[in-house]
Amino acid sequence: MKVLAINGSPRKKGNTEILIKEVLKVLEMHGIKTELIQIGGKKVNGCTACMKCKEKKDGKCHENNALLNEILSRMVNADGILIGSPVYFADVTAETKALIDVAGYALRAAGNPLKHKIGAAVIAVRRAGAINAFDSINHFFLINEMIIPGSSYWNIGIGREKGDVLKDEEGLKTMRTLGENMAWLMKKTKG
Repeated sequence: MKVLAINGSPRKKGNTEILIKEVLKVLEMHGIKTELIQIGGKKVNGCTACMKCKEKKDGKCHENNALLNEILSRMVNADGILIGSPVYFADVTAETKALIDVAGYALRAAGNPLKHKIGAAVIAVRRAGAINAFDSINHFFLINEMIIPGSSYWNIGIGREKGDVLKDEEGLKTMRTLGENMAWLMKKTKG
C-alpha cells in the first residue's frame, strides 16, 4: 500500500510539511509506503474549462500542466492521498486549488479512478479559516467518492512561523491519530 502526500505550501519545511510528515511517520510504522510531493511554490495552471480532458478521457490536463499531470498519475496509482495546505485568506493556496480543480475534472472525466481510495486533508493555520480550507479539500475527496478517515479533532495544526506547529501538542496528536486511523482503514479496505 502507498500514500501520496501533496504539500500545497510554498514554504518548504514549514508548518504544513511538518504536519504532513507527522502523519506519514505513523503510516510508515504500519508498513505503508509514503511519498511527499511539493506543489506549493511551483508553476501550475488551474482549470481553464477547455474540455480536452473530458473529450479525451485520459486523466490528463491538456493545458501545459506537466507537474499536475505527474501528480494525477501518482494519485491514480496510490491507495491513499493526503493533501496539505496552509490557510491563505480563509482557504487553500492557489496551487492546492489548481490541483483540486484539474484533478477533479480530468480524473472524473477518465472514469473516476479515485473512487474508494482513502483521502485526508491536513491544514496549517495561524488563526482563522482552517475549517473552510479543510472543507475545500474534503469536498474534493467526497465528489470523487473517496473515503475520509476521522481523527481526534479536525486535521489542523496551529502556528505562524516555521516550526510553530511543533508547540501545538493537540495538533500533533491529531496528526498521529489521523495516521493511525488512515492505516487502519487502508488495511481494512485492502484486506
